[in-house]
This record gives sequence, C-alpha cells and structure tokens, in this order.
Amino acid sequence: MLFDKLRQIEGRSEELARALADPALYGQTSEYARLRKELAETVEVVERFREYRDVLKRLNDTRLLLGDSDRELAELAQAELAELTARQTELESDLKRLVLPRDPNDDKNVFVEIRAGAGGDEAGLFAADLMRMYTKYAERQRWKVEVMDANSTGVGGVKEVILFLQGRGAWSRLKYERGVHRVQRVPATESSGRIHTSTVTIAVLPEAEDVDVRVDEKDVRVDVYRSSGPGGQGVNTTDSAVRLTHIPTGLVVTCQDERSQIKNRAKAMRVLKARLLERAQDERQAAIAADRKSQVGTGERSERIRTYNFPQTRVTDHRIGLTLHRLPAVLEGDLDELIDGLSTAEQAERLERVET
Repeated sequence: MLFDKLRQIEGRSEELARALADPALYGQTSEYARLRKELAETVEVVERFREYRDVLKRLNDTRLLLGDSDRELAELAQAELAELTARQTELESDLKRLVLPRDPNDDKNVFVEIRAGAGGDEAGLFAADLMRMYTKYAERQRWKVEVMDANSTGVGGVKEVILFLQGRGAWSRLKYERGVHRVQRVPATESSGRIHTSTVTIAVLPEAEDVDVRVDEKDVRVDVYRSSGPGGQGVNTTDSAVRLTHIPTGLVVTCQDERSQIKNRAKAMRVLKARLLERAQDERQAAIAADRKSQVGTGERSERIRTYNFPQTRVTDHRIGLTLHRLPAVLEGDLDELIDGLSTAEQAERLERVET
C-alpha cells in the first residue's frame, strides 16, 4: 500500500513538472505559484522513493553474489548487503513519515492569545511571564512579533494579550502550546511563603488568508469607544478602540492597542478571521473524527497540558510525560526540547495509525 501511494506521488510530481513547463501557464501567476508549491512538496518524497527503488535493486544484485565461488567477492557482497539493508530500513522509515498528510497550516503565521485564568493577580503575572517567554522564543526563531491587543492588570500582569507571530513554521512549532498552563510558586504578595497554584489559558490560531475565510461586511457590527488601558498621550481621549461582533457566530474581537481607529479595526479583523478559520476547522475535525481521541498537541482548552513548578525549577509537559529541570531557561524562550518532544510524539502516533 505504501508503494502504491509513493507511485501516485511520483506520477503527480511528473505531471506537475510538465504543467509548469507549459508556456500557457506563465501568465497565470496564482495558478503557477500554486503548482510550484505543490511540486516542491513532492520533491523530497520522490527523491527518497527513487533511492529506495535503487537500493532494492542493488540488494537483489548483491544477494546473487553471496554464493559466488570467489571467496573475496562473496565477503565484499556480504559487507555491502549489511550496508544496503540498513539503508533500506532508514529509507522505509523516512518514506512513511513523508507520506503522512501534511498540516495545511504549518507554514502559516499565528495569533497567540494569552489569558489569565484562576489565581487572581498571580495568574495575570504568570500570563505576563508567558507573553515574555513566547516573545523570547520568537526572537530565537527570528520571527516578527506584533502586539495586537493587550489588557493589563495594573500590577505588572496582563488579563489578556494577543500576539501576532510572523515567520517560517510559526504554526508548526506553536500549535502544541494550546491549552491550560499551570504555575506553582510563592506569589510576591504572599507573606507566609505558601505556594499558590494559578492557571493561564493559551490559544494558538493560524492566520486566515482571504482564500480561507471570507467575511461579509454586513455580517459584522462595528463599535468604537475610548481605550481603557494605559498608553501614550491621546490614547484615552479619542474613540480609537474597536469592537467587532460577527453576527452569524456571535464572535467578538476588541482591539485598542493603536491610537488609530483604522489600525485597530484592521487588526481586529485579522483576529476575527483567524477565529472564524479555527472554528470552521474545529467543526470539520469534529465531523470527521467525533469519537477519535485528539492527537497529541491539539489539547482541549480545558486540559492541563503543562506545569511550571518554581520551587523545584522544573517544567512538566503532561501530554508526553517530559520533565525538564531548567525552568529559568524555558521562561527565557528555550522551548525547543519541549516542542520537539511533542512533535515526535504526534508523528509516532500518526505513523501508528497509518501502519494499522
């Protein structure tokens, strides 16, 4: 079955190459770009598949030499057989991974919504810590970070903040961060030294492109009002804050980060489209797999996915049972070990489903 799938991909790759060589396509910019992108996604699969077939042929030829009367030649054949068999195993593993359906959002930019949960001011302070953590991680990845909206608590924390992270692979890396993050530490305001437990909810949404979501202006109610948060001179003296209400779904988005009403409206519309895309994708997923356990990394918002324990300087991701005893580094944006672990676990689960 894997061989049949690989032949189909190889055939499609050749078909795409022929189509792209057709001069009639040169004037169709969007179609040309779409086909080029699809072809690029087949290149690695086809290269590995062709190498795999070559290895199988060489294995067959080498086995024929094992019984050769020339002892030296037979010994060389035996050594080559071991190398080829090992390479066959590697290629089979690679090909199984490469033919897995690709997440269509993997290359998209993301909105990261951080909301303080249970725990009062301490939850708001931890929300600010996570905002800084994701900002630091984005800097490590050389992504661009933009604050879409923020609502502070007044004591150095945030009730809610929406970040827009723009860069290669943003969704593919940060999609695993969705869920409830729990912190265990002694709050700065706690005089008795008692450890408190607070929570912060993280939502990660892929940026919606116009082709993904179309929003009719008549379906959106726009309200403007004065910003209530801290800001520069003039922020609180004009009706620059914007609230968008998507009437068909009831989704509400506010934005007051900019002094300009026009800029706030544009930002709010981008967030609204992302939420509508997420809603549509969630509905499709529920219809396709209503009774299937959610795959690793797509944790429900109500689930506790990770605990940050300050007294023990440890971070535990409960989905894969991974504990790291370097909390300060994680809060400085060193998230790759956690994210790589979640990505590997997801891939293993998907491979298991394919093989069964």
